[in-house]
Amino acid sequence: MLKLIQNEWIKIIKRPGTIVMVALIILLVGAMGSFVKYNEHKKEQNADPNWKQTLQVQTAEDKKQLKGINDKNDPERKYLERSIAINEYRIDHNISPNEKTNVWTFMDVSSSLIILVGLFTIIVSANIVASEFNWGTIKLLLIRPFSRKKIIMSKYLTSILFGFAMLFILFLVSNLLGLALFGTGSGNTSYLAYVDGHVEEQSRLIYSAKLYVMSFIETFMLATMAFMVSTVFRNNTIAIGISILLLTVGNTVTVILAGFFDWTKFILFANTNLMQYVNGNPPIEGMTMTFSVIVLLVYFVIFLGLSLVVFSKRDVTA
Repeated sequence: MLKLIQNEWIKIIKRPGTIVMVALIILLVGAMGSFVKYNEHKKEQNADPNWKQTLQVQTAEDKKQLKGINDKNDPERKYLERSIAINEYRIDHNISPNEKTNVWTFMDVSSSLIILVGLFTIIVSANIVASEFNWGTIKLLLIRPFSRKKIIMSKYLTSILFGFAMLFILFLVSNLLGLALFGTGSGNTSYLAYVDGHVEEQSRLIYSAKLYVMSFIETFMLATMAFMVSTVFRNNTIAIGISILLLTVGNTVTVILAGFFDWTKFILFANTNLMQYVNGNPPIEGMTMTFSVIVLLVYFVIFLGLSLVVFSKRDVTA
């Protein structure tokens, strides 16, 4: 199995596209860092010195708006409850929202590039099997002394490891550039999380690690689905197209449906954002971290199971 994975890694590394992907991540993080650094002075100038009074006014307005929302499952209600709790915590503990840019805030900003990591992982996952059929190299692969299940699993594991490698590069580059440009900050740099109806101060390092890893869950599931589709249909275009479409609109459609139907909680995209439990704002009442993990495991077994069964049974040598 390890030899098969090593062989797949060599194939990926030798492709010019892989170098382009890594370069794009580094360049975009650099561009983002330059933009944030350029606007840092403006941000400090626009900082509100009377932030306590501003938060008090905002909190009062939010409470009035909250009284008009009776539906406990309304996303707007949950957002207001979280906003009120965090604003009151800031006032009581003298934690200004005018936080100077530091390595942690920059890493939060650069986490928006995880969607790019997702795109690259989907492309690799969709191509890693379909390309063997397109190039006719699948026959050479199957004559080697390895079972079909080991061959398909080595390809799947390689594509997922590639995704984690891209995520690590993004995390590392963001961290190093953030330290170089902004430092670690001063004062209270804790992250204020809204959990189970109250506010908690969390380590920014731990929060950033959670943010990157948990944000990758959606990519992981979509990459698994793209791998399954490309294996079943032997077509990377279909796999990439479906996965990218779901990556871009899946969450939006799920949020809309969540406002009308409770069964939405069984949809894949209602469960991929595990950060909703860190921030205390699940889309549907009653959803828990355990529930979402179980739902994700079911989808994972279905996607990977179909890949294994189809690849093992189909006459791929024809």
